[in-house]
Amino acid sequence: MMQSMLSTRTLASRRPFNGQILQVRVDTIQLGDHAPVEREIVEHPGSIVLVPVTERSTVLLVRQWRHPVREALLEAPAGHIDPGEAPEAAAQRELQEETGFRAARLLKLSEFWIAPGWCTEYMYAYLATGLSPSRLAQDVDEDVQVVETALAEIPELIRTGVLKDNKSISALLIAAHIYRDQLSDPTKRSA
Repeated sequence: MMQSMLSTRTLASRRPFNGQILQVRVDTIQLGDHAPVEREIVEHPGSIVLVPVTERSTVLLVRQWRHPVREALLEAPAGHIDPGEAPEAAAQRELQEETGFRAARLLKLSEFWIAPGWCTEYMYAYLATGLSPSRLAQDVDEDVQVVETALAEIPELIRTGVLKDNKSISALLIAAHIYRDQLSDPTKRSA
């Protein structure tokens, strides 16, 4: 009888690359009673994404150059979690670095794997409200432009491909669901 492919054994593991933020691991695994296969895995420390909503029911997005796709993308503020850093602390730090604001309240919207077929990156999504000015220096490899967008415009920006970054789309759609009454009736505003 064939063993389930859900029963997996790691036979060998090696790390051909160790970078500043991520590592690459190659595992030789056996799925059930099938022949061994290799899996290339990007190891990542984890990350956060934020949906900062102002008192005017606008969202602070960022536009930044993404070299791998050779495009300036409109995104929700996001970043990696430093070793030993709590996700909430990373969220506040990234919010200050990328937008120049600090949140009085962070509400966890969700948490999810980014690409579980080949990457260990686990992301935490937060709604940030009660924003007040508080800037931290941007990372040396960042050049970020803050773009304030009406909350009601987010679904159309996603539909038309103006927003095409998966983590941003996920977090923004969850936040839009929370604020759905405001999208249909702008008189119901409370951030």
